[in-house]
Formats: sequence, structure tokens, C-alpha cells
Amino acid sequence: MRAADRLVAETVRRGGPWLAVLAVVSVLGAFAQLALPLVLGRTVDELVAGAPGATGGAATWLGVCVAVVAAGVVCDALEVWASGSSGARASAWLKTRVVRAVLGAGPVTTRRFPEGELVTRMGLNTEEIGRAPEAVVTAVALVIPTAGAVVALTLIDPLLTVTLVSGLVLIALVLRAFLGASTTVAAEYQAAQGDIAARLVDALAGARTIAAAGTADQERARVLTSLPLLRRHAMEMWRINARAGVQAGAVVPLLEVAVLGVGGLRLAAGDLSAGELYAAARYVVLGAGLGSALGHVGRLARARAAAARVGELLTEAPRAHGTRTLPPGPGTLEFHGVDAGGLRGVDLVVPGGQAVAVVGRSGAGKSLLAAVAGRLTDPDRGTVRLDGVPLPELSHEALRAAVGYAFERPALLGGTVGGAIALGTDAPPAGSGPGSGLSSPSGSGHGPASVPPPDTGRGPRHASRDASGRDEVVRAAARAARADAFVQRLPLGYDTPLEEAPMSGGERQRLGLARAFAQGRRLLVLDDATSSLDTVTERQVARALSGELRDRTRLIVTHRVATAAAADRVIWVDDGRVRACADHRVLWADPAYRAVFQAEAP
Repeated sequence: MRAADRLVAETVRRGGPWLAVLAVVSVLGAFAQLALPLVLGRTVDELVAGAPGATGGAATWLGVCVAVVAAGVVCDALEVWASGSSGARASAWLKTRVVRAVLGAGPVTTRRFPEGELVTRMGLNTEEIGRAPEAVVTAVALVIPTAGAVVALTLIDPLLTVTLVSGLVLIALVLRAFLGASTTVAAEYQAAQGDIAARLVDALAGARTIAAAGTADQERARVLTSLPLLRRHAMEMWRINARAGVQAGAVVPLLEVAVLGVGGLRLAAGDLSAGELYAAARYVVLGAGLGSALGHVGRLARARAAAARVGELLTEAPRAHGTRTLPPGPGTLEFHGVDAGGLRGVDLVVPGGQAVAVVGRSGAGKSLLAAVAGRLTDPDRGTVRLDGVPLPELSHEALRAAVGYAFERPALLGGTVGGAIALGTDAPPAGSGPGSGLSSPSGSGHGPASVPPPDTGRGPRHASRDASGRDEVVRAAARAARADAFVQRLPLGYDTPLEEAPMSGGERQRLGLARAFAQGRRLLVLDDATSSLDTVTERQVARALSGELRDRTRLIVTHRVATAAAADRVIWVDDGRVRACADHRVLWADPAYRAVFQAEAP
């Protein structure tokens, strides 16, 4: 079984209780369809053979007909409800699994697939797979009337069975060819959808640039590059459906004519009654109803194609974590023989509690070094240790509590501004409790911040804090990032919903810094995280980094000479290698180092 087929089968099994209901009502409905020709035939025979005025037997069989029809209607209604519920449950399970896998694998997945492509696979394609339970169960249920029709015709007259089976073989061949062709074309159609989505997301991210350049027409053409391909695949899918429908549909009337012809001869010979001939004609229609499975087979083909695309997102195993916690220590960071992507042979030690700037030209490997430092990505070779513990051996909770990240373009996640700062910490959003207000125990928010000290291994730092103390962690981090003042001006302060808090790039960066300050107890990794700050604010943040945050190790990726000059030491990355690790003043004597800053004065 292909991996895609295994994923479809697993999704079908995740349809939940409603899948069992769907299976039961589909089977009962199929038996109702099988029973209807029989009871109709018996009713006809009773009416034909009954004596004048004797209608008791016919009335009984007519009542049975009504009951069978009513049962079929109820089964059809329940089938619609159960198919929708089981499909929704299967889709929810699959989406949860895919989202967990993508986020668990980390940035490696987003490097493999564009964002729009990921959204298409996690959205449209998982929905296609979620329809598989209904398609599979309903298609399988169609086998029951077909098999029943074969048995019933055999009981009526074996010669009629031979006629039906010959037509069923033709229909089965049509369905098999249709499944293979539809799967291939559906995969190509979905790939074109993903390409358009990826280009559209890129265009939306660059909407201001497109407007400023006046290139909307060119960008529209670029986004829709795959539209002709999408149309071609859609037309091909239509042609495949039409061809299979015509082929399967042509078999049904031919079978009916053949069976009625053979049955008529048997009736004339006295080997069949009128009711049996009628029942035989109805059973042929039921048996040939396998051709109506085209719609279900088409949905199954699209699910198989989508499963192949979604399965690629599940190939990256989630990053495994150990069970260790950090011992007491200052946050010493060690790289031993680290190779990762473009980084090669990194061997260095960042002493605990120091501020270390990472500089280099664009593409030199600065951000990759920062990602490896906090295990956003794992090295291909070598080991990274924090206070002597290899990062993979740390538990997920210990790692993320120890390391705080801030990025150039932070993503603000959470319901409120306070929630965005508290994300990933064990402190709840500031202002989240009733009556907590906007003030903090330390005053109005002006003056020097007091960020809680790093975890030194002497016990859980947050174990005994009450609600106001937990709120203070968030507010203190915001003050250190110089974000508290503008947050206080928002309509609801820290309780302001993010969508109601328009912010500049610099303000978003300050919230990103606050989130890192609230989370990282031993190591702060700032990847160009102050690039959008004005000069005054950047200096204030720098004072916080060298003041109340000085007990934490600070790894600062920067392009600014002033930041490098203020650091305790500088890691100079050049073409994927650490070219030097020394004091900024020492390195400034090297013309190549000065060229990194484009000859900016120290």
C-alpha cells in the first residue's frame, strides 16, 4: 500500500462514531434497495393471480412496499448527516496532526515549502482527504446491491446472472481506469492550486512594494502564471469524468435490454412469472448501479492525490527532546565542531552572562548561528551545550524556559497584547485576571525596569508567585523593552486585542523583545531584533541589556557598529565560518572587519 493510501485509510478510521452510523445506514439502505424489487414483484404477482374481490394478500405486500420505501428514505437522510459529521471529524483529526507535525518540525518545513503552498496543503488538501470516509463507505455499500442482485438473479434464473456479470466486468474495468487517471490529473490540479497560492501569499506580503512600484498588472500576471495550467487540468478532469460516465452509462441500458430479452423468452416458455420478470429487470438496474460509484471514486481519487501532498508534510519527524533540566550555571554557551547548513566547523565558547555581538555580511550565516544556539534548528554535525548540557538532552520545557528569542519581524501571537508577551512563558497575560487593572506593584511603569533574574538552578522561579506577581513578569519585561509606555496608552492596555492595536514596526519589535525578556532565563538570542527601533529607544534597550539583564547570556545578531562596540566581545562570521571572536576594538584594526559595516565610524 502506498504511503498516500495508508494516510487515506487512517483518515477513514478517524471518522469517529458517525462513521459507524454511516456504515450501518448505508448497509441498511442497500438492503432496502435489494428488498424493494422482490416485494414489488410479489405485489404484482398477487394482483395478477388474485381472485376478484380478494385483495388481502396484495394489500399486505403493498404495505410491505411502503415500509421498505420509508426505511430507504430514513437511511438516506441519516446517511447525509453521518457523512458530513464523520468527514468533519476526520478532517479535524488530520488538520490537527498536520499542524502539530509542521510546527513540531520547526523552520525546516517552512524552508521546504512556500507559505502559500503550506496553507493549501493544510487547508484545501486536508479537506479533500476528509471526504474520504463518506466516499469509501458509500462506494463499498454499493457493492451490496450489486452482489445481492447477482444472487437474486441466480435464484430467479442463472442465465440472467451471466448476462449481468458480463456487464459488471465492463463497469469494473471502467472504474479502475477512472481511478488511476483521476488520481494523476487531480495531483497536477492540486499542484497548480498550490503554486498560485504560494505566489499570492508572496504578493500580499509585498503589497506595499507593489503599490509603490506601480507593478500591480505585472504582479497579477505572475500570480496567475499557473492559471492556464489549472484550467487545462480542470478540463482534463471533466473529460475523464465524462468519458467514464458515458462508458459506464452505456452499459446499463444495454444490460436492461439484454436481460429483458432473455427474460421475455423465458417468460414465453413459462419458466418465469410476470412478477419475476419485473423483479429481474429491477435487479439489473440495481446491479448495474455500480456505475453510479463514479462520483465516489472521483472523490477517492482526489483524496489519494491530496494525501500524497499532505504526506510530504509528515515526513519530517518532530524534533525530539530529552528529559534533563539545567544545572546551576551562568548560561555558558558552547559550540563544538558544529556544521549546520552553510555553517562549517564552528568551535567557540560564549561565557555566561556576557553580551556577544554576531556580525558579518548578509548571507554569512549569522541567523543560522543564532538558530543553532537556541535549537531552532539542529546542526548536521557537532554539539551545542548550555551550561554543559547538550541541547537535545534538555526537556522541551527546560529548553524554552531557558532561551528567549527575538526576531527582526516578530510574529505576535495571542489574543491580547499581554498574551503576545506572555507567549511561551509560564506567566499568564498581564491584565488577564479580573480586577488586575493596568498598574503594577512597582508603580506607574516609568523609571528603571526590574526584570526577574535568570533561573540559576536554585528552584522554580515562578513557583510561588501570586497572580499580581505573574502579571509583573510581563510588565517588567515590557518596561525593559521600552514597550510599557505605548501599551499603557492603548484603550485596554495589556488587555487590548491584538487586532485592535495598530503598531509600527518598531513597536512590534519592542513587544518581540519583551516576549524574549519574559521567557529567556539564561540565554537571550536577539536576531537583528532592534533594526526598526529609533536611536533613542535602541540605546534604552541596550542599557537594559547591560543593566537588569546582564546576568543572562546575550547573543545579539546585528548590523550596527554601535551595538558591536557595546558588546563584551564580537563573533565575526564570514562565509559560514567564525573568522574571529574578540573585542570590537581589536577587530576594528582589520580593514575587512570595518568593511562589514561599510566603513561606518566606531
